[in-house]
Parts: sequence; C-alpha cells; structure tokens
Amino acid sequence: MLPTLDHLNAFGEGHLPGLMGIRFTHAERGLLRSELTVRPELLAPNGFLHAASVIALADTTCGYGTRMLLPEGASNFTTIELKSNHLSTAREGVVTCEARAVHAGRTTQVWDAEVRGPEGRVMALFRCTQAVLYPKG
Repeated sequence: MLPTLDHLNAFGEGHLPGLMGIRFTHAERGLLRSELTVRPELLAPNGFLHAASVIALADTTCGYGTRMLLPEGASNFTTIELKSNHLSTAREGVVTCEARAVHAGRTTQVWDAEVRGPEGRVMALFRCTQAVLYPKG
C-alpha cells in the first residue's frame, strides 16, 4: 500500500526535509513530485538558491521513492552515489522536483530527477544510485 501525501510530508518533520520545508505533491510507484518555497535561509551568500538546497530537494524526493519500492525483505536503503548538473537558479518562488525510477532492483535502485524553477525551466538534472539494505543474519 502506498503512503498518502500526508504521511510522506509528516515523515520528514523534525528532520532535514521538514526543516527545509519540502512538501510532496504527488506519489505513485516509481514517480514522486515535491516542491520547496525559496526563502532566505536556503540561499547562498551570493543571494541565489544554494546548490545544496537543490540537491537536498532532489535527493529527498528520490529517497522517498526508493523507500516506496523496497523489495520484500529489505529493511532500508542508503545513497551510494549522486550527481547533479545545475543549469540555472532561483532567488524566490516555488521550486519543484519530479523523480522517476530508472531501475528498481533487488540490490540497487537508480533514480533520475528534474528540478524546475518558478517559471518551469529546468534548474538541475539529478541522478542517484541507492543500495538496498537487508537485515543482517
């Protein structure tokens, strides 16, 4: 059974996703959408959205998607590689993310995400590889 948007949004409370204000707007198997309102705390000293804020949005969205696709018997996952290409930035407004599963295997998952600025233009392309974890013993 897939979690509700309320459950996904509550899951991050008290952790980095909640502190940043990441909100999930769509969830289905292999596809998640989220958003983040740009605010001063998320900017770099130069006044632009910090690259780490963009990466946190994309990685969180992909990570929640990974959790939803864990195979039977798996206990968790961890990110083993990530890459992002930043094409533009934002100073204000709402930034969105769409993450899609590329590969959902028994030992690894690969996810791609696009982060878009307030005008809908692609700001960043993101890919991560997740290791699926199983209980020891």
